[in-house]
Amino acid sequence: MSEPLVISAKITIPASEISWTAVRASGPGGQNVNKVSSKIELRFDLKGTRALPESAKARLWEIARSRLDAEGRIVVLSQRTRDQKRNLEDARAKLGALIERALAAPPTRKPTRPTRAAARRRLEEKRRNAERKLGRTVPRD
Repeated sequence: MSEPLVISAKITIPASEISWTAVRASGPGGQNVNKVSSKIELRFDLKGTRALPESAKARLWEIARSRLDAEGRIVVLSQRTRDQKRNLEDARAKLGALIERALAAPPTRKPTRPTRAAARRRLEEKRRNAERKLGRTVPRD
């Protein structure tokens, strides 16, 4: 399946930046498990891609840090089914979900101030704690 991965209307990952290999899967499958390579290792060249903006690449680097190999490629594994084609579709969906997460910019934090009541409660709690600790001291002569 050497077709581009469509993320959104504006962003499409070219097929040249995605490679995959099929390897033997672990788990149930009877005698078939030793003969058929149904597990998929999908690799996406994060360093070399031009399809993503730099900000999204930086966020994707942080999100997928545990999935990166030595060459800076994201490795996505799938062995959910016994069928190689369905595992490839699953791996492509997982990669698409990772990229979508990276494309969503985190909301900017709006600095807020505590309410007057919250500030008053905080000061009262501090006063109570101070009195409690003063009660633990040994009186001096």
